[in-house]
Amino acid sequence: MKTQVVVDKKDRTIICTAFSEGRKHDFNIYKKSGVHAKSSTKITTDTAFIGIKKFHANSELPHKSSKNHKLTKEQKKENHRISSERVVNEHAIGFVKRFKIVSDRYRNRRKRFSLRFNLIAGICNFELLS
Repeated sequence: MKTQVVVDKKDRTIICTAFSEGRKHDFNIYKKSGVHAKSSTKITTDTAFIGIKKFHANSELPHKSSKNHKLTKEQKKENHRISSERVVNEHAIGFVKRFKIVSDRYRNRRKRFSLRFNLIAGICNFELLS
């Protein structure tokens, strides 16, 4: 099971989730989920979402390094800034993973995984807002 989580940067709440069974690439889940933001909304993603600029012009990706093309100091600084913005997403995912049903291997009915994940996300959002 693979899960895509959209987090609001201001109050760190989980806005939206998308699910996929089996081994799927993150960007394919994004394309098939129908989760699209307004053009004025800034999206910050990781390097798994290369090609998102075609779908959302106001998106930001970190630079990738290769064996032949190392990153410059400016690119490294920009990657550091992007990762410091993305840490909000990672903390929200970590907060959901405190419930072991999400972090361990899921051994129940697959049909119920999305329901249970959304319930746990609702509990986490309730905790954050209260």
